[in-house]
Amino acid sequence: MVTGVTASEIAAGVEVAVSEGRLSPGTMLPPVREVAARTGVSPTTAAAAYRLLRERGVVETAGRRGTRVRPRPASTFREEIRIEVPPGVRDLSKGNPDPRLLPPLHEALAAAARAHEERPAMYGTGDDEELLALAGERLRADGVPAAPLAITSGTLDAVERVLTTYLRPGDAIAVEDPGWTALLDLVAVLGLRPVPMRLDDEGPLPDELARALRIGVRAVVITARAQNPTGAAVSGERAEALRAVLEVYPEVLLIEDDHGSGFVDLPLHPLAEVTKRWILTRSTAKAFGPDLRLALITGDPVTLGRLRGRQRLAAGWVSHLLQRAVAHLWGTGAVDTAAVAAAYGERRDGLVTALAGRGVLAHGRSGLNVWIPVADESTAITRLLARGWACAPGARNRIGTSPALRLTISSLGREEIDLLAGDVAEALRPAAGGRYG
Repeated sequence: MVTGVTASEIAAGVEVAVSEGRLSPGTMLPPVREVAARTGVSPTTAAAAYRLLRERGVVETAGRRGTRVRPRPASTFREEIRIEVPPGVRDLSKGNPDPRLLPPLHEALAAAARAHEERPAMYGTGDDEELLALAGERLRADGVPAAPLAITSGTLDAVERVLTTYLRPGDAIAVEDPGWTALLDLVAVLGLRPVPMRLDDEGPLPDELARALRIGVRAVVITARAQNPTGAAVSGERAEALRAVLEVYPEVLLIEDDHGSGFVDLPLHPLAEVTKRWILTRSTAKAFGPDLRLALITGDPVTLGRLRGRQRLAAGWVSHLLQRAVAHLWGTGAVDTAAVAAAYGERRDGLVTALAGRGVLAHGRSGLNVWIPVADESTAITRLLARGWACAPGARNRIGTSPALRLTISSLGREEIDLLAGDVAEALRPAAGGRYG
């Protein structure tokens, strides 16, 4: 299956074999010298082919243990691990906010249009000054130190640009396990090596972070609040413990994700400035709607400079119409953050409490999701579908942690909570005459 006379041809042949299933995940590839001998190319050309495959996320190299096809090739995204939702089944698998809790956009978009008529945004127009000022005020109120600001098209846009300026394929990065599917996919696509950190309801465990740093990770990603999928939120005590660990490794790149701002009522406990290179991202997608895709980024001057430089080479800027709309929403106080957070909290806490009353452990300290450990995901999902509920398989989010289900509570009605909790408890009950899972 390894053929070709150039690095590109050899890499393409392996990639096709993987996509067609002729090379399955985990398959060991021949050593570089053996590939060179088989194909009649130099060892340098064979090594270049393997480098291309690593950069594309097709293979991974484990030192003396050789090169193998990735357990999950980068072309297979975690979001593709899904279930078909039959008609009439209540879908709690998507992770979306409740449309009824999103602000109306008529006035905000009209204000943006009026501003555009008065001062049309052209090439070279900078970021919206009012939005930057509002973002700075909000960040400082949350204890984030004053630092440069940038605006990107969402959290992942910023994270990708920053990672590509600091890391190279094969570099190790510490990520939460379970964690955000889009980030885990991005890590695979960039050819990075994920080092999982287990977490509890208060965020990543300090010992897990310390272990990852000792291994030699070059970057760490931590979710401040509303962790997807577990709902974890970094507490003040946990933040101090994490800072103490990170202080020993000042050269590591720290990325904090605060997408929970605007719909979570727990305070932010930032880790900013504990390392030399850091960013904190604050997305508006969950609070204002996924289509209002915009994130405010703050960080050290070098990292923000690299981010802006990469942005100028690609998208250039974020739509000034969107920037003006978000500035209007923030400036006019169009969103009652406390009310939105309370609405989600009532649904989330209500389900966790109802499940506990039935002997089912669940996690959901903040955010839109409840994470339920199970013995077997497929069995639990099938049984819940039979009872009229669709949930997301935890396999999307997991690297090495135990099986679980993710239920999005954002649109859950108060009258549905007890019914859902009862059905979950029944779905997790061991079958008669046998052991569940």
